[in-house]
Amino acid sequence: MATTDGFCDSRFGAVREALEANLSSGDDVGASVAVFLEGEPVVDIWGGRTQAGPWQRDTIINVWSITKTVTALCALLLADRGELDFAAPVAKYWPEFAAAGKADVEVRHLMGHTSGLANWTSPMTVADLYDWEKATSLLAAQAPSWEPGSRSEYHALTHGYLIGEVVRRITGRTLGTFFREELATPLGADFHIGLPPEHDARVADVIPHESAPSLDNPPLTADVTWSEEWRRAEIPAAGGHGNARSVALVQTVLAAGGGPLLSTAGCERVFDQQSDGVDAMLGIHVRFGLGYALPSPGLPLPSPRSVAWGGWGGSVIVVDLDAHLTVSYVMNRMGAELTGDSRGAGIILAAYTSLASA
Repeated sequence: MATTDGFCDSRFGAVREALEANLSSGDDVGASVAVFLEGEPVVDIWGGRTQAGPWQRDTIINVWSITKTVTALCALLLADRGELDFAAPVAKYWPEFAAAGKADVEVRHLMGHTSGLANWTSPMTVADLYDWEKATSLLAAQAPSWEPGSRSEYHALTHGYLIGEVVRRITGRTLGTFFREELATPLGADFHIGLPPEHDARVADVIPHESAPSLDNPPLTADVTWSEEWRRAEIPAAGGHGNARSVALVQTVLAAGGGPLLSTAGCERVFDQQSDGVDAMLGIHVRFGLGYALPSPGLPLPSPRSVAWGGWGGSVIVVDLDAHLTVSYVMNRMGAELTGDSRGAGIILAAYTSLASA
């Protein structure tokens, strides 16, 4: 039986057992799991290996679309301060965005994947993802592909550029800088959108799945994350680097249901439903709130007052505003799915089973 390092409250032993079972079976190669309850860690464990050796306490990895929840939290913070209105036209903050019939597209449409800008219509290269001005200018110039607000189509990469540019127009800071100064540093969270080179030695490479889907504009496969260019770039929908501890710690701001960084009303905004139906890209029934998925037939969650999202290949974050709980699972061996798999589901189930019996 594989063993894990780190701290696990005796009440949550089932969580450690679940991760160790994943590692022993070979379903996981290296991974970390964290559970925070009332803002305090009750599980902070890791195990297995990376390309450089054993997975360590400070190992970090590209967490793909879990980054979207961090980006959304930045927008929620600005809205709570009265600097951003989710019901306002995007063009209020980003005037060029009004082009091609988008004058009435609202910020909430960006947050909920309903803006009609799920993809670039102009051909993109991977290198274009590293050019913030090009990526955002193309989105500002193009027409929506459907009536904004009428349905969701998952904005796999564009989500971060769209919200990130709104944040930049309001604050004068890039999304990565705003996050670092307003959330990561105050919280002491080891999460990065745009990874400084001094952290490279700690990065675990993702292990792509042989049958994992890839994006086609730009053509993107998982091994792109091994490159220095990807790590340095701010890609706020998919390029965040962290581990389970830092992912869960950042989201304690929301799980608290109100506190010094985000008010109770600010937290409640996450439940403002933006869509409810089969997502045109994901092919499953999803309900999107403001930046997070709400419980739905396609993504069932343990509590009606919980929100969540996952990263390509299996990583996941669940935030429960009633239980004041965050559960995060981050790994290097990618599965074939975009929206999570049984490994993360088993971790979440173990955490909630432990919570119920504590």
